[in-house]
Parts: sequence; C-alpha cells; structure tokens
Amino acid sequence: MRRLRWGNASDASDAAESTSLRRRVAASEASLKMLARPTPGYIADFHPQNILVIDFGQLGDVVLSLPALKAIRERFPYSKITVAAGTPAHEIVLLSGYSDDVLPVNRVALKYGNKLVAGFRIIKLVREVRRRRFDLVIDLHSLSETNLLMWVSGARYRLGARRTGRSLDFLFTIKAPLEDPHKHAVDRYLDVLAPLGVTDPDRQLKLATRPADSEKIERLLKASGYREGELVVGLNPGSAYPPRRWPKERFIELGSRLAVNFNARVCVFGGPEEGDLAREVASLLPGRRGIALDRLNIPELAAAIARCAVFVTNDTGPMHIAVAVGAPVVALMNRPAASPFDPFGQGHKVLRGPNILAISTDEVYEATCSLLGKSRTSALFER
Repeated sequence: MRRLRWGNASDASDAAESTSLRRRVAASEASLKMLARPTPGYIADFHPQNILVIDFGQLGDVVLSLPALKAIRERFPYSKITVAAGTPAHEIVLLSGYSDDVLPVNRVALKYGNKLVAGFRIIKLVREVRRRRFDLVIDLHSLSETNLLMWVSGARYRLGARRTGRSLDFLFTIKAPLEDPHKHAVDRYLDVLAPLGVTDPDRQLKLATRPADSEKIERLLKASGYREGELVVGLNPGSAYPPRRWPKERFIELGSRLAVNFNARVCVFGGPEEGDLAREVASLLPGRRGIALDRLNIPELAAAIARCAVFVTNDTGPMHIAVAVGAPVVALMNRPAASPFDPFGQGHKVLRGPNILAISTDEVYEATCSLLGKSRTSALFER
C-alpha cells in the first residue's frame, strides 16, 4: 500500500506561499511585458470587446485611413468598433461600413470656437468616451490632444502612431514602430497596427457610394441639361490653402477646351465656402456646358465624383475621395517632390511645380486627355 507522506504543516504553508509568490511575480512580469510591447502569444490571444479608433485627421486624412480601418475590422471581426472622427469627415467612416458606431466631433468648434463653450464640449466628449468603457483605443494620427483623450478614456490598452516631436509616447501601453515620414500616409496608418498582428493588409483605397446618392446626382445632372451618354469631367478649383489653388482663369480655360473639344459636361465642385468660385467657373464655360455642384454633402460628393471620367483637382480632400471611388485623377501639386499625401495607387497623373503657378494649362489639358483616352481599369472599378 502506498504510504501518504504528511510534511510539517508550516513547511507546506511556506512552500505554498512561496509558489504563490513566484506565480504572482511571474504574472506581474508578463503583464508588464504585455503592456509595454505585445508578444506574439499575446497578439494571438488578444480579443478586445470594445474598441475606439481616434481618426481626427482632415477629410483627406480620413479617406487615406480607410485601409487601416478595414484592417482593424478584419483583425477583430467580433469586436464592437467605434470611430471618433471630425465633422464632416465622419461621413466617410459611415460610408465605409468598417465601424459599428461613429462618434462625430466638431474639431473646428473645439479649436476656434468660444473657449468656454469649447471647454464644456471637451468635458462632454471625455465623459462620453469614458462612459463607453473601451478596452482598446487606437489613435491613428497621434496629436498631443488625441493622445490625452486616449489616456483619459480609461482603456487598459492604448496604441498610437509614434510621431517624432508630436506624439506622447509615454501614454501608450502598446508600442507601434516609429513613424517613417517618407512613407505614404496609407502605409503610415497601417504601420500603427503592426503590434496587433496585422500583416499583409489590403492597401487598396476603396469607398463604395450609395444608390440613393447616385440617383440624386443623376437627377441633378439631367436637370442641368445632361443627356445620356455624354462625357462628364470634374474640376475642383478650390482649396482651404491659397498656395494650393491653381488659378481659376486656368480652370476656366481648361474646362472650355474640354467642353468644346470633347463636348463634355463639366462639373465644377466647391465646398461650403467655395460656392461662389464653383458657380463663377461653371457660368463662364461655353455652351452652358458647366454644372456647379457646390451644395453636396460628403456621400453625395463621393457619388458625383464617381460619375466623372476624369477629376482635375488641387491638393484637397476630394482628390483622395476621387481615388477611393475609382475616378482617374489629374492632381495639381504645389511641391516638386513626391509627398506622403499624393494620390494613392495607379492610373492617375500628378503634375508638380515649385509652386502651383508653374503648372501650365497645356500640361493639365494633355494629362487630362491622356486619361480620357484610357478606359478605367478593373482595379479602379473594383468595389
């Protein structure tokens, strides 16, 4: 018969306490390592239930973050994902379908509005974020104020873009690679997700439009004289930054050539503060071929741009929307070298100069004609 060996009670207690202590120390060390930088095992077992993505860039920045939002959705298919984005760029997130909820934030009012009112709005935003009890917060752009919002969220896991001189890296519990300033913005945002095990993501920039918006644009075109089968081209002469604006006189000359030589309907786009410019350019095109589209919301803007055979534009948010909806782009850039914010992908023409005035009308017309001479590729049309 097997004999049971009963040790001294105090020895057994000491041994148990020692084992328990070792386990607690090991668990603490593992937790610290996990919080500082996830290990491969941690990535595989990481299943946050409630995720906040802070996407506080400008309109074009949010468009360029779409592959990252898609990658987060695919990495965590069963998690609830909320995206906090500025208005009206939050409508891009809604169109994408990559989030379960969107938290719109009026960043302009917070930055430039009444300081007292802005203070109350910030408090309200912080309370709302804390109320939702997020497990993981991802800050794709990493401004100091968004890093602070991430920190006060109460989330245990915090991941943000590490930007030299701009991000507050000490607030992150998961460390992303240091941002490479030479990479395109699409790849920068995807790099933030590397510690989460996001590998070989889909880098294609895609944004689907809604049938209701497309139908509305079709009605607007027909009401302006458009006939079935006519060529439609888009001009975007505005920009919030004066150095990026190609002269309106050159847009008028370009539009006139396209209207006469291609019998094209020329849609002239304008944002909320650019209506006068869009209407002026459209009104000066020959044969009443110009159509001013200056009262569109973001989904309607996307649908209207998707209708264009070519979209000629300054360096603005709609330029990136055009790429995402599959419209070939002629981009007018006021910088001589490639930029992380150039049109992403193939099938576009980028014209550069030391300043915007160095780009001639002849150059833009030739680039536009070269794109009009090509049919859209399946890659551009793919949804």
